[in-house]
Amino acid sequence: VIAAGGIADGAGAAAAFMLGAEAVQVGTRFVVATESNAHQAYKEKVLNAKDIDTTVSASIVGHPVRAIKNKLSSAYAAAEKDFLAGRKTKEDIEVLGAGALRNAVVDGDVVTGSVMAGQIAGLIRKEETCAEILEDLYTGAAKVIKEEAARWADVNV
Repeated sequence: VIAAGGIADGAGAAAAFMLGAEAVQVGTRFVVATESNAHQAYKEKVLNAKDIDTTVSASIVGHPVRAIKNKLSSAYAAAEKDFLAGRKTKEDIEVLGAGALRNAVVDGDVVTGSVMAGQIAGLIRKEETCAEILEDLYTGAAKVIKEEAARWADVNV
């Protein structure tokens, strides 16, 4: 089992491992890594996000994605309401998202582009190298797991 979603640090990784995962998948934190080729404006949008700044778009039409709220996500929500009311077609809505991720990641358009990021965006505060992120995940998880193991050490099973 590979756990994914909501994992940004060692504590999150440890929780997944203690629930039986063999590995974790971390996405948003690596988007802002030094080695990531995402536009700096995209990285800054993630780094400045608060815990309430993401939303899910395309849950009615298309493929649901979580992204940081902006003009595109507001337009998408309005378009989906119009779709449900019969005022917009599926094609009308698909036009909104066409090329939106590229616009944000490559061109740095974080206002009308799709700034995809997980709910953990609010936990990420600095750009680090991949090596630093991996070290933090690994040592952070090990610390939490060791502390939990010590709490249970006297239990006879």
